[in-house]
Amino acid sequence: MLCNCTGEQSGKGDTWGKMTARVNGSVGSENSGEVFVERQTGASMMEQLVPEITTHALSYLDFPSLCRLSMTNSLMRKAANDDNAWKALYHKDFTIEQDNLRPPNGWKAYYAATRAIVNINTEFFTLVKNRSLTAMSQFWLNADYVKCFHPTGESFTGYNAVMQSWQIEFGWENVVDFEIRDVKARVMADMAWVTMNAYDIETGPYNVTNIYENHNGRWYMVHHHISPVLIHGGVQPLL
Repeated sequence: MLCNCTGEQSGKGDTWGKMTARVNGSVGSENSGEVFVERQTGASMMEQLVPEITTHALSYLDFPSLCRLSMTNSLMRKAANDDNAWKALYHKDFTIEQDNLRPPNGWKAYYAATRAIVNINTEFFTLVKNRSLTAMSQFWLNADYVKCFHPTGESFTGYNAVMQSWQIEFGWENVVDFEIRDVKARVMADMAWVTMNAYDIETGPYNVTNIYENHNGRWYMVHHHISPVLIHGGVQPLL
């Protein structure tokens, strides 16, 4: 079969030009004749979708996929950087409690900041599990106003006192390996706080609040509070 394709623009400067494909049937065949097929050029299927449908389609992507999509071409970069797409992803990955929030730098920047804080918060519990006093000393801000409340109810104020409390904590025989659930984070310009529930095999659950401050582009812990959850009028066993 012989196929001849010729492009014919419908109008000068018309980006929605049409390409006509002419297919000639072979001589003598029953299907001989001409078939004309028209298709639109200059716009992809994604570009022709209404914004609401595009946002809904992108809501099925996770964080890495949305980032990779933004690096494919200019059209996908525009779609992947849409504020509504990042707002939907934030609500899927974190919480819908901040639906009325209007991040000053947009939802993409707020998602990235929240993701960073959640990762740092996860690192904190890794330090607790590994009993790394050196890493913990670098994790906290060296300031006299930092504060730490341990499950025993004891509180410590000031960097030196807080570090001494962790030294005692890490000296205990039992190894604490918390399972963290219901994480909710709120990020401001230079401050962030995270609330969650912590569960341990032998003890728990606990309510946990961690507060961080940003200094010179790095987040430091300035407040840690963990306390047992009251159940049926009583207190769960302490660590």
